[in-house]
Amino acid sequence: MVKKGTVGIARDGGRRTGASHSPGGAQGSVGEVATRFHQFAHPPGTLVLESGQSLGPVEVAYETYGGLNAEKSNAIMILHALTGDAHAAGIHEADGRLGWWDAMIGPGKAFDTERYCIICSNVLGGCKGTTGPVSVNPRTGRVYAMDFPLITIGDMVAVQRRLLDHLGIDRLLAVAGGSMGGMQALEWLRAFPERLCGAVVIATAAKHSPQQIAFNEVGRQAIMADPDWREGHYDGQPPSKGLALARMIGHITYMSEASMSEKFGRRIQAPHQSHKFSNGFEVEEYLHHKGRRFVERFDANSYLYITHAMDSYDFSRGEDMHRALAGLTQKVMLIAFRSDWLYPVAQSREIARACKAAGVDATYCEIDSDYGHDAFLLEVEQESHLIRHFLQGLEAARGTC
Repeated sequence: MVKKGTVGIARDGGRRTGASHSPGGAQGSVGEVATRFHQFAHPPGTLVLESGQSLGPVEVAYETYGGLNAEKSNAIMILHALTGDAHAAGIHEADGRLGWWDAMIGPGKAFDTERYCIICSNVLGGCKGTTGPVSVNPRTGRVYAMDFPLITIGDMVAVQRRLLDHLGIDRLLAVAGGSMGGMQALEWLRAFPERLCGAVVIATAAKHSPQQIAFNEVGRQAIMADPDWREGHYDGQPPSKGLALARMIGHITYMSEASMSEKFGRRIQAPHQSHKFSNGFEVEEYLHHKGRRFVERFDANSYLYITHAMDSYDFSRGEDMHRALAGLTQKVMLIAFRSDWLYPVAQSREIARACKAAGVDATYCEIDSDYGHDAFLLEVEQESHLIRHFLQGLEAARGTC
């Protein structure tokens, strides 16, 4: 156990965990699941955003795995990354799709559904069931498109808090998420610390660096430069080329040089070539494939709104970070990956140092992995070991948190 006011550093090896990536992994599966929905903010306009604009009604798509105990004290909220959704585990009844963090959620897994009730919802501004630019504006009867108000990470967390109210959960055991999910976990600590005992913050930043903003801006410009974007008002013909290009750019940042060399090298994938200047390299075809698949499942306007929210986020609101953390009694686990150049370890270390300065009970864990930013989805064995022990510590201290 790390004493309050210290930051423990765990340096784990980078063993590959391919066997754990299969459906259900070595442990059990939550089985077939369905997405549920909750609507609030009646009458329309009763959800006030950080911008001062109002929105409503708001519908939230969410899934739950495992069950609440009698005291409702075993709930954990999983927070998804930029292009994720509420379907975090199990096999979806509608399309047979496996949850994006299935290797981590289920009986005997890191987020053990035999011990915990796991909740995951699609973020505000998303396109997978929660109100966003693709939703119908009740004032006009047409989709919001660019009439949707700008949103923040804080707005996303406020909607999640309203979902907990609906579920009758006063206090979470923990929140947990990587990348943009890590930003949401930090915001939970800032906005509603009284509603949780701890937070697992993975591969993220307290605020974006100029480089991180730059990558997102290039992706947004790719979408808005597509003639089919039509100032966000596209019907039937989305800006597929621009959105695919944004996804291709993103995938480059999610991997590391080592993982790309191992996965692709300079191998040729004959005979298909996407254009005259393509050499048919496997890495080229991989990026085009990812771009095409992304267009099939994600909305371009949602991409614009969500990346803007990420770039705008600043946990400390411009003050010294340790001052923003002062007084927190919640336990925090920070996990970073050495090959992650999109969210480099320096950003997690900065949060860890601020926790130490603020007297927060925090543990910093740095994992040696070749997977780059994608490691938070792939390094199942190392993450599971760390998270499992952290959650058990929260349970042991639950009466005092």
